[in-house]
Order: sequence, then structure tokens, then C-alpha cells
Amino acid sequence: MPPDHSRVAHGTRVREHLPAPTGAKAVISLRAVNRLKSGHVWIYRSDVLSTSAVSPGAVVAVTDERGRFYGMALYSSSSQIALRMISSGPVADFPALLRERVRKALTYRERLVRDSDAYRVIFSEADFLPGLIVDRYNDIVSLQILTQAMDAETVRAALTDELSQVLQPAAIAERVDPHIRELEQLPRRESGLLLGETATTIFTMNAVRLHFDIREGQKTGAFLDQRENYAAAAQYAHGEALDVFCYQGAFALHLAKTCSRVTGVDSSRPALEVADRNALLNHREVEWIEANAFDLLKDYSAAGRQYDIIVLDPPAFAKTRKSLDTALRGYKELNLRALKMLRPGAILVTCSCSYHVSESEFLQVVAEAARDAHKTLRLLERRTQARDHPILPSVPETAYLKCLIFDVT
Repeated sequence: MPPDHSRVAHGTRVREHLPAPTGAKAVISLRAVNRLKSGHVWIYRSDVLSTSAVSPGAVVAVTDERGRFYGMALYSSSSQIALRMISSGPVADFPALLRERVRKALTYRERLVRDSDAYRVIFSEADFLPGLIVDRYNDIVSLQILTQAMDAETVRAALTDELSQVLQPAAIAERVDPHIRELEQLPRRESGLLLGETATTIFTMNAVRLHFDIREGQKTGAFLDQRENYAAAAQYAHGEALDVFCYQGAFALHLAKTCSRVTGVDSSRPALEVADRNALLNHREVEWIEANAFDLLKDYSAAGRQYDIIVLDPPAFAKTRKSLDTALRGYKELNLRALKMLRPGAILVTCSCSYHVSESEFLQVVAEAARDAHKTLRLLERRTQARDHPILPSVPETAYLKCLIFDVT
């Protein structure tokens, strides 16, 4: 009997010796085959040797040059990620498979999500539905479609119908990223409601109530990936708090439960206006400051301002690998200035959502900042994204958020 070279991929096993189904087909290189065997699910355009009967967004059979079948993938005619694997076996009805995986994703969340009616329902590759993001905010579902395959009308119809059946939301909204649609060569589309008429709601995370509007905010509306980190930070909160890059105030409002004074800083006036509404909703007093975070920290540090807890939650500084060095310098400066303003026994909560910055690199940068600030750090917690944003060890791109909590002396 020949050896079994199968590997787990997308919840199923890659079986090399199944016959390839008829229809659209993509032939891949040995390098791509080895990548699939390692458990990854992306095949780059440079590793696609040939295609036949393939249209944009098609579900295609993937084989090597010898005709051995490795599974089915979603094809993009424009992305550098030409193929995203969805199954190790034949897929006769992709909309039906999508419905099944939506249900499984919800079952997964039901086991893990606590104290919240807002969470990520579908996290692209990590839920075996690459190119699809779905978030729930109480009775509104917000989705993003990122690939040609997910944009097909039959797939859209199956998705909205299944989400409507299983979640019974008041509305389903789509948040459109024009840049992504341009890269995928998809027709222009506006953000808006796909189902229902409700555009606003109030959702709850860890007993903190927050406004949601489908027309406002980043991502699908809020940073749900920090939900568990909000609660973790609140456990250490005391005294005077500073939340830098506060956006709509989620960290600040979690800290306000126990802190004597809380200040939130962001450069976006619209975000701060929502933050102020959120503070009123929770009956909290928070000072909101519209400012550039680096400039404000420089001025506050020079002025000798002191705090008992500081949260740093900046946007991604490293969008590409090429910008890594610049990003690391930015993280060091940010943490250095914050550390200078922390009293002995204070807490630093520092985050990076840059995938290209590893946890070890981030830890090193914070340690260097502490040395320059003449502070001693004790690592209390090393955290990542909330569990409704699952991580596939074989797909490192699914792990991007770092959240470190330190005791500072």
C-alpha cells in the first residue's frame, strides 16, 4: 500500500489520489503542492501553471502536472492569490457548502462567545469561507465580500438567505471596500442594506453598551477582535487612565468602570462624536481629545503628565513587509512616550494589529522602549484576537493581533 501523504486543510484531508472532477481546472506547481501539504490554503498566481474552462470567481479542481487531484478552490482572475482552497474533495454545489459552513461557524461561536451580542460570525479562511467577513451587532448583520467568488449572485443569495434564517436579524448590511473591489476587478457597489430597513442599533460587549450605525466606522463597524482584550484590560484598571487611538471609546469605557479619570485620544472627530454618545449611553464621564497621538504623547510626556494605566491601540503601522522597519520605529516611539508617563505600579496595555510585525518583534520593541525610558516591565498577559476570530496554525495570516499587558515599575 502506498504511503498516506494526506494533510488536514480547511477541516478536511487533502487526498492526493482522488480523480479530479470534470469542468474548470487549475494545474499548480510542485511548490504550491508542498504548500498545500503543509496545510496552507493559498496558491499564488506564480504557482498556477495552467487553467482550463476557468472564469472569474469559478470553483475549480486543483491538480498537479501529473493530474493528481488536491481539492477544490475559488479562483480569482486578478488577485495575486489566484486560488483559495475550500475542500479536499469535489464540490458540486458551492452555495450549499457555504450554507453548511455558515451554520458550523455559528455553532462554534455559540460555544465561545459570552457577555456579548456582537461578534464575528465568519472570519474568511479561518471559517473555511475565504473572502467573506460577517459580523453581528445585536440585531444587525454586517458583511464584507472580498473576492470574485463570494460576489457571485448565487453565492450572495445563498449567504443572505442563510444568515436571515439562522440569525433572524432586523437587517443585513454590506460594507464595501472600494479598493478591494477594484483589485478584484469587481463592479462598483455602494455600502448599504441588503435586507430590512434598520440601519442603527445598540450592542453590548462585557456589559458596555455601544452604538452601531451601518453608515459609520471602520471594518464592518467596530473592532470586535479586541472584545476579550477590553475585558482583560478592565481587570487591571485603576486610577487615571489614558486611551490612545481610542476610536469610538471601547477601551476607555471599559476602563471607566473602575478608574477615577479617563481620557480618550483620537484624530477622528466623527469617531469621537460616537465615543461621546457611547459615554452618555453608559453614564460615564470621559474626556475626549481630538489630536495626533504622537504629538499629544510628546507634549504630555514633556509636561510631566502621569497616568496609572495607558492603552495603546494604533492602526496597523506595517501594511506590507517593506514598511516593517518604519513600523517598528513607530511602535517604539509610541511605547517610549507612554512608558515615560506611567507611575510606578502602573499598567501598560499595548497592541499591534500589523500582521507583518511578529509577537517577538513587538515584545523586543516594547522592551527597548522600556530600557530607554528607564522602566522595568513585568509581562502580565500576552493576548491575541478574540476567539470568534479563530487562528489556523497552518495559515499564519489568520493571526494578526498582539495585545501585551505589562506591570510597569
